[in-house]
Amino acid sequence: MPLLGAHMSIAGGLDKAVLRGSRLGCNTIQIFTKNTNQWKERHLTGEDIDAFHEIRKRLNIEPVIAHSSYLVNLASPDDETYEKSISAVCHEVGRCEQLGIGCLVMHPGSHRGAGEEKGIERIVRAIDRVSRDRRGTGVSITLETTAGQGATLGHTFRQIARIMDGVKDTSNLALCLDTCHAFAAGYEMRDAESYEGLFGEIERLIGRGHLKVIHLNDSKKGCGSRVDRHEDIGKGMIGIEPFRWIMQDDRLKDIPKILETPGIGNDNNRDRNRETLQLLRSFDCK
Repeated sequence: MPLLGAHMSIAGGLDKAVLRGSRLGCNTIQIFTKNTNQWKERHLTGEDIDAFHEIRKRLNIEPVIAHSSYLVNLASPDDETYEKSISAVCHEVGRCEQLGIGCLVMHPGSHRGAGEEKGIERIVRAIDRVSRDRRGTGVSITLETTAGQGATLGHTFRQIARIMDGVKDTSNLALCLDTCHAFAAGYEMRDAESYEGLFGEIERLIGRGHLKVIHLNDSKKGCGSRVDRHEDIGKGMIGIEPFRWIMQDDRLKDIPKILETPGIGNDNNRDRNRETLQLLRSFDCK
């Protein structure tokens, strides 16, 4: 069975996300470990942690991926936001450790007009601080490719490579490829040559061994649009074939593939989401 799942809502508790994923037929899921739209967080209780571990083991959902808060901006030129972001990532790494989660996916950040050089410098310094504070946790800071809207960084593999090259300890650094974001940022993937070119660039600049998570999303907008708008698989501008190739690519078979398509975490869309997962899983049968 391929490692295939979706981002699941944590409404009602972290353990409920695992149950929702199992009901969809997932064998891996992605979650937020806290409310993503506020800095304040509720500390996990022993009961929260035990319930999460128990249901995860019982339903055989592995691995579980975490996604950081959307408020985090490690490239921010504003010192207050910057310090809050570093603290928030440290706390999220700690929560991942408590929950046995090995990857924390996060957007690299936005320089907010300060420029690419300054933004990358801030991200590198922030990751170094998190690594010092949370040394030995075994949780990978997993940098997600972005669509390149506004002043966001991480829309080219070269930018992500520069961040990784600048960080002192890369043992806990990884890459998350989001298909919608990469496509919107200008990476073509709709023919066999460009598909190979995409993964060839990852190999050349970052190293395929650093690729730990793939977000499977079609795109509402065209290649190079720099607009981050996810669409259902095969119903957007990317089309169905690249997702077939990803599911059939032996180089990617052990990498968790996570759906973040519209309405994916909504229980009301369960039938549609289950059909999408079944479609993707059918591609694995060459």
